[in-house]
Amino acid sequence: MADSLWNPALGAMGAYAVPAAEGLVKLDAMENPYGLPAPVLKAFIERLPALAVNRYPDAGGTALKAALGRAFPVDAAFASVLGNGSDELIAMLMQSVLQPGACVLAPEPGFVMYRRCAELLGLRYVGVPLREDFALDLPAMLAAIDREQPQLVFVASPNNPTGNAFAAAELAELARATPGLFVLDEAYIPYAEGDGADFAAGEDNVVLLRTLSKWGLAGLRLGFVQARKPVCEALEKLRMPYNVNALSQELGRICLEQAGAFAPQIDTLKTERARLAQALAAPGVEVYPSQANFLLVRVPDAVAANARLREAGLLLKCLHGTHPLLRQCLRISVGRPEENEALLAAWPGAL
Repeated sequence: MADSLWNPALGAMGAYAVPAAEGLVKLDAMENPYGLPAPVLKAFIERLPALAVNRYPDAGGTALKAALGRAFPVDAAFASVLGNGSDELIAMLMQSVLQPGACVLAPEPGFVMYRRCAELLGLRYVGVPLREDFALDLPAMLAAIDREQPQLVFVASPNNPTGNAFAAAELAELARATPGLFVLDEAYIPYAEGDGADFAAGEDNVVLLRTLSKWGLAGLRLGFVQARKPVCEALEKLRMPYNVNALSQELGRICLEQAGAFAPQIDTLKTERARLAQALAAPGVEVYPSQANFLLVRVPDAVAANARLREAGLLLKCLHGTHPLLRQCLRISVGRPEENEALLAAWPGAL
């Protein structure tokens, strides 16, 4: 086939790589390592026989949206849109502003899908480096927004892959400076202090991007946007029919009805996060503060340490070479206590 057949962006881009994890302690993907709480699983099994999987799912996800509204209350002027994970919603937001010269702007290092989706869609992507300590470079961000006039600004707080959250006052200043939509990605909000609902209610252009993946439902691929109704109406025009399957809708609704069942898991992971942060520290090692369910750690030789840890049966994410600010960095998901013990036992020999 002729080269002219393909989107030119594909030539310089590899497929999104997901390493095989069989037989390894999986600490690479920021998942909740616990299974469904027993009350949630019991309720799902009881409802499963009545689930009409021979029919298409509720196209609008009406019951699930109502449950989301109760679990994540926002201003009455807001509506919601469901997505097959946050990734689909990121692409939909970009499609909604797709026009010649349109710009997407985000701080970096950040979630890789912002750049990836923008480049695939032919949008102009502008990354603004964070400071050396991974704080927002507010003057640089404001200058870039003024210069580029972006249709979309994405900011994740807590940020992936750095783990830190950004101050509400800084986010508000950026939102007010943004001529288009300001998307606050709160994927890791279960592990953080507070959320952006009050901040969003005071700004006309703020979109809250959220997911149930980090609760412990990554396999459901269930993301959602909360934004003012005109934004949601535009996204609904782009949403594929039946994009969230019936099983995900039903289990998602049960999980939201019994959200308290996840609290012990999340509390344990927060405790383990603090324990790991202290225990991983060593001469030549820097552990960065985190409000997510992972830690960013700088070591003397990240590539060698990652290889040694893999030989010891541990799968981490090596970020060295992905961005200049992430030199010699590893990203480590917080696991169950016994998984974290396995990491700590192998850690001295890996450095």
